[in-house]
Amino acid sequence: MSLPRRDGRGGILPAVTEPTHDEAHGGTLGSRLNWLRAAVLGANDGIVSTAGLVVGVAGATGSRAALLTAGLAGLLAGSMSMAAGEYVSVSTQRDSEMAALALEKRELRERPEAELRELTELLEERGLTREVAREAAEQLTARDALRAHARVELGIDPDELTNPWHAAGASFLAFTVGALLPLLAIVLPPADRRLGVTVVSVLAALTLTGWSSARLGAADPKRAVLRNVAGGALAMGVTYAAGSLLGAAGV
Repeated sequence: MSLPRRDGRGGILPAVTEPTHDEAHGGTLGSRLNWLRAAVLGANDGIVSTAGLVVGVAGATGSRAALLTAGLAGLLAGSMSMAAGEYVSVSTQRDSEMAALALEKRELRERPEAELRELTELLEERGLTREVAREAAEQLTARDALRAHARVELGIDPDELTNPWHAAGASFLAFTVGALLPLLAIVLPPADRRLGVTVVSVLAALTLTGWSSARLGAADPKRAVLRNVAGGALAMGVTYAAGSLLGAAGV
């Protein structure tokens, strides 16, 4: 259910979605699915970006050392970039959540009656009668006022604040796992089979990640797989053509 949020000064903040009873008890599962979906997408990024890089280099040179160097550089740069970006993003979100909780805590301390009325009104908006909403608000406040306001008013669970280090580590690991596939596929096979093995391996992996992300998001797997495979094939085709042109020009 969408609930408006008061900012403590009479203003209305954008509505937030309050979890239902079933969602509240299944929150851990939902959180795990979100992390799993993010991991799949992170691995997908590692596959596509590294595959494009090594295939492009393969178009310019057949040197195993050059391919390994380019692949490792792409893997490290991409994984560090993903981790840093995720850390900054999640840190900003966590800071905002903590600031909102600090404000709510201060308001509960300075004006408890006004906050009780506010909680009552929010519960009324969820369909409770005035009397039942008031009684529920009093019970929730007596049990844990901050938690009640955080969840109903702000849509925040104080025990489930986002952790930037966990997010950064997960992004780093997911990208690295994905990037290892094209890197190993381009350097391990014999020179005359490198490109074919890499392309087939990458397209197979993209089929799997496209299907997985679609299933986790309850979307159509066929369309997701088609988009994923087409995007990866296009990336490899463009970079290989660019590498071939540079190699032919002796750059």
